[in-house]
Amino acid sequence: MTVLVLLPGASGPHITYHHNSQPMNSKKSRPYWLHALSPLHVGAGRGVGYIDLPLVREKVTTWPYVPGSSVKGIVAAHHKTSEQSDLFKTAFGCGGDSDALAGALVFSDARLVALPVPSFFGTFAWITSPFSLRRLARDFVMLNVKSPGIIPMPVNMGDALTPQDKTVLSEGGDSRIFLEDLDLARKNDEQTTLWAAQIAQWLFGEDKNWSDQFINRFAIVADEVFNFLTHTATEVRARIRIGEDGTAADQALWYEESLPAETLLGGFVWCEPPFKGRQHEPNNLLENFASKELYLQIGGKATVGHGRVRCRFTANDSIAHEHQNPIHPHS
Repeated sequence: MTVLVLLPGASGPHITYHHNSQPMNSKKSRPYWLHALSPLHVGAGRGVGYIDLPLVREKVTTWPYVPGSSVKGIVAAHHKTSEQSDLFKTAFGCGGDSDALAGALVFSDARLVALPVPSFFGTFAWITSPFSLRRLARDFVMLNVKSPGIIPMPVNMGDALTPQDKTVLSEGGDSRIFLEDLDLARKNDEQTTLWAAQIAQWLFGEDKNWSDQFINRFAIVADEVFNFLTHTATEVRARIRIGEDGTAADQALWYEESLPAETLLGGFVWCEPPFKGRQHEPNNLLENFASKELYLQIGGKATVGHGRVRCRFTANDSIAHEHQNPIHPHS
């Protein structure tokens, strides 16, 4: 069981782990990350508003996400050269009347970790919220992955927490940052520095250049501000269809919504027990199909360059807790 405890004097909830927690075996699961290299459109069908082709969104939070079924299908397609092997069939399943098999690899939905938002200084900011980090930390408890622990919480709705002495989102000693039409008070925060460094490690590994780019543009805003930006900071493009005469076809104008390039999402993959008596070693499946960095195309509009993503898998190197009662990540 995971409990969020508000410690006296702490800037946010502290994650406490109890002995009856049941984390996944680290050899059977690992996180994965999606970094959008071009606009990403995973659609929800026809919209009822002015956007004809909106993004698929979570029912409760209304945040955009990428379904795990989409990720699994694209990863399977990437490995299609080995689709006849027993290992591939065990990992991703196969059809047929007599030998149909459900795949052992399971991909969770890729949920929003950081949204790129235009900034007056620094070109753009990677924005997240306390609730987004809290869900990420909760998932990582189950995966035995260590996270920085305390969730940074902006005191006021108009605050934006940035890493200490590492931001390009304001000029000099200016205490304001400007995201689209939002004017926010910048607050340097030590815990935000830890979260920025950890997420940079997960997303960019040993690439110091991109890790620094991320840390310098990272900011945590209030949940209400983040909710607002997930609806106003997505990319909406007008599209037309060209007729046979080379001009725009009649009544062929539509608007489609995409996650902007540089969006960061995260999920996890795990290995289910074997089905129909097929034996497999979970670590073998993960090492073969969910270990190397992949460059994929996800979602629609591929013919206009949309959906290029970098998919990165990270191993469960850090144990978040032992089975004791209780343990604090920073005790």
